[in-house]
Amino acid sequence: MRNSHHVCRVFGSPWEGVHGTSISSNRHYGRHWHATFGVGVIDEGAQSSASGCGNVDAYAGNLIATNPGEVHDGRPLGANARRWRMLYLEPHALRWAVDATSAGAAQDMTLIRPVIVDDELRRVLSELLRMLETEAQSDALRCEEMLVQACTLLVGRHGAGRLTAPAASADVSRAREMLAYNLAQPPSLGELAAASGVSKFQLLRRFKDVHGVTPFAWLLQQRTEVARGLVRQGAALTEAAMAAGFADQSHMTRAFVRHFGYTPGAWQRAWIQPVPLQ
Repeated sequence: MRNSHHVCRVFGSPWEGVHGTSISSNRHYGRHWHATFGVGVIDEGAQSSASGCGNVDAYAGNLIATNPGEVHDGRPLGANARRWRMLYLEPHALRWAVDATSAGAAQDMTLIRPVIVDDELRRVLSELLRMLETEAQSDALRCEEMLVQACTLLVGRHGAGRLTAPAASADVSRAREMLAYNLAQPPSLGELAAASGVSKFQLLRRFKDVHGVTPFAWLLQQRTEVARGLVRQGAALTEAAMAAGFADQSHMTRAFVRHFGYTPGAWQRAWIQPVPLQ
């Protein structure tokens, strides 16, 4: 991309399963997904993106949101870079923040709008992100108050039961399981199709209908999520890369930058020792 601009900062939090990013970029992100809930603020500029509800546009002052596993992308609207900040929460962290103690409650939490207009939530979320980025350690109680407020507003006003999505047929489920259990040496498309009892073209089409990406793209994203979890748990970067199925650390780094916008080293440096959720 000519005149490419991309600046990303990732920061941890005092709590397990909660982190944030601050990004200024004119980069076009390809289709990908996260294992977390995400909610953020567009501070400057605008962007267009795919979502579970179709293509949507978001402008400065809007909130953007994604569910775990929801395939999305992102590109600037217009010639200028956009600037946005995101809060990411693993499902158990969101459940903890809103005092939803049952496992079923976590599974049923779904954010129903990929673009949200809510001035009160925007103010609370903006302050929370500012605190996480600058002073979470010195004002942990205040930061926790803001986290609970933001999550309660988010779920109470913009959450609902699970969105309808194409159900995974047995052939797609079988192919996904084979990929998940063989990250380092994945089966060929022919092997996946044979085990699933369909043709290679049928598997490609059905897999993309359910997951929004091809089997290889899903595999690469899964490797990246596994590596990110290992790094957060304290694994060395080379160790995480090999355990997640990457050929080497440089391949993992490229995948991190493509999917998350930051490097594995930046992710590693972001993490303080999180406190248990109580």
